[in-house]
Amino acid sequence: MHSKKQLCLLLHWLAVVVLAPLLASNLWSQVAAGTILGTVTDTSGARVPRANITIKNVATGSVRVVTTNSDGLYRAPDLSPSTYEIAAGATGFATVVRAGVQLDVGVELVIDLRLPVGSVIERVEIKEEVPSIETSSSTMSAVIGSNIVRELPLNARDWTLLANLEPGVATVRTQNVAATSGFERSNRGFGTQLTVGGNRPQQNNYRLDGININDYSNGGPGSVLGGDLGVDAIQEFSVVTSNATADYGRTSGGVINAVTRSGTNTFHGSAYEFLRNSALDASNYFDLKKPPFKRNQFGATAGGPFRKDRVFIFGDYEGLRQSLNITQRSTVPSVAARSGQLTSGNLTVDPKVQPFLAIFPLPNGPASGDFATFTFSIPQVSRENFFTTRLDGKLSEKDNLAATFMFDDSNITNPDVYNFVLMESISRRELVTLDHTHTFTPNAINSLRFGFSRVISESPKTLSAINTLAKDPSLGFLPGRNVGLINVSGLPIFPGGLGATGEFDYHFNTFQLYDDVFLTRGRNSFSFGGYVERIQANQLGRSNPSGNFQFGSLLNFLTNKPRSFNAALPGLITPRDLRQTIAAGYVQDNVQLFSNLTANLGLRYEMASVPTETNNKLSNLRNVTDTQPFLGSPYFANPTLRNFEPRVGLSWDPFKRGKSAVRGAFGIYDVLPLTYQFELLSILAAPFFERGNITGLAQGTFPTGAFPLLGPNRLRFFHMDPNPPRNYVMQWNLNVQTQLTPTVTAQIGYVGSRGVHQPFRVDDMNIVLPIAHTADGYFWPSPAGSGKTLNPNLGQISSLTWNDSSIYHGMQLRVTKKLSRGLEVGGSYTWSKSIDSGSASLAGDPFLNSITSLPFFDLKLSRGLSDFDIRQNFVINYTWRLPSPSSAGFLNVLAGGWELGGIYQASSGLPFTAILGGDPVGLNSSDTIEFPDRLFTPECKSLVNPGNPNNYIKTQCFAFPNPRTRLGTAGRNTLIGPGLSNFDFSIFKNNPIHKISENFNAQFRVEMFNVLNHPNFASPLHNNTIFDTNGNRLATAGLIDATATTSRQIQVALKLIW
Repeated sequence: MHSKKQLCLLLHWLAVVVLAPLLASNLWSQVAAGTILGTVTDTSGARVPRANITIKNVATGSVRVVTTNSDGLYRAPDLSPSTYEIAAGATGFATVVRAGVQLDVGVELVIDLRLPVGSVIERVEIKEEVPSIETSSSTMSAVIGSNIVRELPLNARDWTLLANLEPGVATVRTQNVAATSGFERSNRGFGTQLTVGGNRPQQNNYRLDGININDYSNGGPGSVLGGDLGVDAIQEFSVVTSNATADYGRTSGGVINAVTRSGTNTFHGSAYEFLRNSALDASNYFDLKKPPFKRNQFGATAGGPFRKDRVFIFGDYEGLRQSLNITQRSTVPSVAARSGQLTSGNLTVDPKVQPFLAIFPLPNGPASGDFATFTFSIPQVSRENFFTTRLDGKLSEKDNLAATFMFDDSNITNPDVYNFVLMESISRRELVTLDHTHTFTPNAINSLRFGFSRVISESPKTLSAINTLAKDPSLGFLPGRNVGLINVSGLPIFPGGLGATGEFDYHFNTFQLYDDVFLTRGRNSFSFGGYVERIQANQLGRSNPSGNFQFGSLLNFLTNKPRSFNAALPGLITPRDLRQTIAAGYVQDNVQLFSNLTANLGLRYEMASVPTETNNKLSNLRNVTDTQPFLGSPYFANPTLRNFEPRVGLSWDPFKRGKSAVRGAFGIYDVLPLTYQFELLSILAAPFFERGNITGLAQGTFPTGAFPLLGPNRLRFFHMDPNPPRNYVMQWNLNVQTQLTPTVTAQIGYVGSRGVHQPFRVDDMNIVLPIAHTADGYFWPSPAGSGKTLNPNLGQISSLTWNDSSIYHGMQLRVTKKLSRGLEVGGSYTWSKSIDSGSASLAGDPFLNSITSLPFFDLKLSRGLSDFDIRQNFVINYTWRLPSPSSAGFLNVLAGGWELGGIYQASSGLPFTAILGGDPVGLNSSDTIEFPDRLFTPECKSLVNPGNPNNYIKTQCFAFPNPRTRLGTAGRNTLIGPGLSNFDFSIFKNNPIHKISENFNAQFRVEMFNVLNHPNFASPLHNNTIFDTNGNRLATAGLIDATATTSRQIQVALKLIW
């Protein structure tokens, strides 16, 4: 016992020593727990002070005792999510016991108790439904419970996808595909990206057991396969969609807060295997022949006591082995075009170009104009091992300790989109958490937590040549290198030979320390606390090591008229190891103003240091026209030093029955300038990395004539505002909750947000500026390309400024039916609109539908729908345990134990942009994005042909600008991609085997994804170029080459549960 007290004392002195220098009070709360609170009255309604409330965790036997204050109020914060038994007693009253109280993570559960007159030794058991109305909180949030997590059909068993069940949450379906996009996906994060409440995915915060697990891109956690395993290790998680209280930080979007399962006083566990085989699946819409697919997903869990009522352990392992073939539909030059027979006339193919036609596969599909389709099956081999363990211990009556360790290792190999090179990507994640809770008094509790999170990504590695030309240096653009990238308008980017696709390696570490205090005084429930995080963002990047040629049209390619060339100069590839510290503090007071009115008042302070680099290899072109960058620190002036964030809210129970609530809130949430915003920019900036770029190339410089032209005045630099403004988001909501029946509740509300000084990314702002602006638009010098770039002394200039803004308005509806009679149902509907001038935070094109270099000189030109805007989104889910026959025997075995589950989603499509190929206006940039004109004829009220994958875009509704040096009027994100309609269905057969144990169950599962086999088309993002640089309409414009979901796939499983 003496050693335990010494350990407790050591932990709390550690908290004082570390946190005291940062703030006079404690800093930030990230507690992965819930709160039980309420009022104790007698039968007449009078408040009962000094009543003893005993709250017992049924699973572990741990007990918390609190006492009501003079107003009869009690509050028990920082309770682990579990099932509790609550007993209340006072002198002169009988003891009331309420069992089966389920507390979820992040929830404030109001349990009011009424004491009858009698002896305290008398026990009165009451049975009432736990209220589902949030009468004490104004935060918009919901809990995904354990039954939903483990019983719903879940493709890839990625638990983060279940956040989509809530209103205001949607997956950004235009995220780069993990299987085929190489560094495009790895640079932007492997995890599934969610938009919550109209905010950018990088503004969300993911937590596991109270520790931040965002990756190096500040996106959602995930392996190289794109998902987050561990369904059977997650007890439950909450989703905060709007107006988080002051104890939540490092977020201006949503908060996904998960808790791992823990051991209990009874041994429990499971063993399972999920199988996929293409023999059970339907063909995809684009399959010429159904490709083979095999997946084995297997694992086991086990938990129980080391020492009854004192020490508990839980562990989970999940493995995945997969061989998946994906149908890839690419556009290639037609057979006629390869011989110079174009639809616009015949030509002689340049002899220097002729050898490179062999790198494009011969078409095996129909031709359209000068292009044809090539369809093949991409074989993808994947492996993943995921492990989690959790230890919980009761050190004393006042001290509890919990520790978690998580490890995830995965890799994937697959060819590129031209079946030219075999590539590999690897990822690894590790997490360690340690949580110590000390109870000073029943009304004063402290929680101290430490966490370490590591994320490693190395992608893409080019392993071997599939086509022998991939390792033929005679085709190289640089001496001794293999063929590089070739970008031709109308064709997918050719990714080059061995070593041509630049590998980016990220080794991201965070060290986190939290301390939280919970204090109840009268009607006030205070919490205040603190947090400090140290970030180590280590990265190594290789961008275009074999060079990249760009051609404005297929004609220009065949006649050797390149538009631009860029390549990394050999010899300057070194790591960039960024360092940064975050510190924050808050105070939160939830005060009961009246018996039916609670105010949530909070103030938060949150700052981040300016990133530094261990070798001071930072470069910033402080003014775009400077000839030399500023080197080293400070990178920029710190805009976060005055980040005070007030947050207020009210929750009103108008009828004082706990069955209705009117709630509203307003708050400010800072978007900290963290390392993810600077990772790519710091890697690729001269003089510490040299990548040259040249435009206006003469005919015939392909393939080897461009590289010698790259000199010091052609290098890539980075421009950032040296005095950035504060970047923050204002959030507000007004909603009504009501209990329709004892098990059915409904909520409808309005949610809004406004982003101020949002990041605005441009991949190349060193362009020729327009010389005139009239009612017809912006005009550039004529002839095209004759103007001078903004800084003729330098090459490409990537930029990051904080001058964007965003606005979101949404109606959100949610209906839930709690589990009763075996049926549990949830439904949500969101009708919203999100507008900005750019949606990028870490790269110019975070999604496939993003535009890399928007017109920075006039943000009105790109003002439009956010890249992640989904106008309408409807989701319904259910689990139903069918009634079993009352008779015993064989009939009961056969007909009993059946369970159904399903998720249906219907949503609008995501926006995308129609563009021109090449550089017809004459920007003289390495990264040109130019718009056509939009026509407003009667047939062009809609710009798309829904359901037509061959001609999705109404190309007749666009025209090539006249003169060509005028920017077109079509604008950004004016087209809407195909919508989504998807139904996932499951059927289980539970077979209890009581001869083994009372709780042993052999569960047979069949899960069907996209059970109706509905072809959910993706947007034509590889074919959104309407005209080439010469003004010729492309026959491939509007051609859809992929689906957003799989075809119908069937998964079977056996799961043994005890």
